[in-house]
Amino acid sequence: MIEIERVDHLVLTVADVDRTVDFYRRVLGMRPVVFGTDRRALAFGNQKINLHQAGRKIAPAAHRPTPGSADLCLVSRGPLADVLTHLAACRVPVEAGPVDRTGAVGPMVSVYLRDPDHNLIEVCSYSGTTAPH
Repeated sequence: MIEIERVDHLVLTVADVDRTVDFYRRVLGMRPVVFGTDRRALAFGNQKINLHQAGRKIAPAAHRPTPGSADLCLVSRGPLADVLTHLAACRVPVEAGPVDRTGAVGPMVSVYLRDPDHNLIEVCSYSGTTAPH
């Protein structure tokens, strides 16, 4: 039997790689990475998000790679109050939250926002497990 340990990387198909890199660097603190033959990615922790430019062929790829079709949940090291303060400073609207959710390892509190391609990005924290009411 196979036992999967963790996610190594995900792929986002994006309309504009530079705009996406700027957003994820500025708003979510990810590190831009260049690899291979001029490929781009965003690194965080022990993971990364590879970026595919919409309309450019990279094989193999998803069956229907489309900007705006992703729904990701990212875990913040710090409290959600700090996330909310930073999002406000970056003028990034919160679409929903804070709300109580159940994540992979238990109760968490989440906020939802959109990236430049309108992917749904959930940022959660396990450090405060009850959303303020």
